Amino acid sequence: MEFEYDQRTQELIGQLTEFMESHVYPAEAAHRDWVLDNPTSWDAPPVIEELKAEAQQRGLWNLFLPDKEHGAGLTNLQYAPLAEITGRSPALAPEATNCAAPDTGNMEVLAGFGTAQQQEQWLKPLLAGEIRSAFCMTEPDVASSDATNIATRIERDGDEYVINGRKWFASGAMSPRAKIFIVMGQTSPDNPDRHRRQSQVLVPRDTPGVNVKRGMHVFGFTDGAHGGHAEIEFKDVRVPVSNVIAGEGEGFAIAQARLGPGRIHHCMRLIGMAERAVEAMCQRTVNRVAFGKPIADQGVVQEWIAEARVAIEQARLLVLKTAWLMDTVGNKGAHTEIQSIKIATPAAVEKIIDRAIQAHGGGGVSQDFILTTLWASARMLRLADGPDEVHKMSLARRELRPYRPAR
Repeated sequence: MEFEYDQRTQELIGQLTEFMESHVYPAEAAHRDWVLDNPTSWDAPPVIEELKAEAQQRGLWNLFLPDKEHGAGLTNLQYAPLAEITGRSPALAPEATNCAAPDTGNMEVLAGFGTAQQQEQWLKPLLAGEIRSAFCMTEPDVASSDATNIATRIERDGDEYVINGRKWFASGAMSPRAKIFIVMGQTSPDNPDRHRRQSQVLVPRDTPGVNVKRGMHVFGFTDGAHGGHAEIEFKDVRVPVSNVIAGEGEGFAIAQARLGPGRIHHCMRLIGMAERAVEAMCQRTVNRVAFGKPIADQGVVQEWIAEARVAIEQARLLVLKTAWLMDTVGNKGAHTEIQSIKIATPAAVEKIIDRAIQAHGGGGVSQDFILTTLWASARMLRLADGPDEVHKMSLARRELRPYRPAR
């Protein structure tokens, strides 16, 4: 039995599906060719702006934001199938609908924690798709899977903060249109509560002392989609104290609030990526013959396809349950499920895409198919927003808690 969505969601599913078929999929070849012809560019191909204009005209814009004042006012459960659809073309569709990371998380932070002035200056142009942004948290010198390790210093000097530190894999920062960075660092390193030592501040890209040093490659790809990932040095960078988000000591809490929706958005899109891979695998194996019969008639390939369908349906149901819980009991109440989908979905989807690559033979690792892009994205998401092992450790602790002796 197919899951039944409410009327508005069904209408948006139809509209978004039609947009994908009429505009996004046909633009993939132009996007790919532009990227191959401009290997050193981190800017978005021109076709992205054309798609953005079309999506905005159709009302397929800022669908991720549940806040009606700023976004579409959809619940997580309503947004889930829409994110899945955009995940089918991860390099194009999320940005075309202004639903691409890291801007989504940054807009959520500004909408939820920003001052009126911060929202006017940075949130409004982000909502309009006029600029892009970056999120600067991970550092090369510490294990950033433990956010309390963050070593960048944000020290107050009168009416200013002075920032010193080094970040890498700063999502979005390689885009020349990324005009504002959200930077996480320590403002109170001696606070006995290690979760109150960090703050997040807004740093305009053109602030003196900000040095975007290089773009980080992912499996050899420049990964220019949605602004790439940068290594950035902050040396005596000065910003007004008014640039702090929500106040000193709130950085860790903001990061947790930001990552909850981000994790489920990634998992929603991953399911769309898996569906695209299965479709490609079926099309390829039905139409190619090996050892006297179509590859699709080989037992091992049929096993791959069957297992893929089971894995996709399991992951989708767990994601939908998580979305429903986030809507009804909040992110904290859905903590176990958020960690569960982050553990299960990228690993399952990576396996599905890997088998689709195998079924394609040499073509599977070439630029002629989307599979290498899908695989690299899925594999990276086993690290992004917290590695698998951290989520497993935290989830196990929650499961064990009722059985521990009372302290």
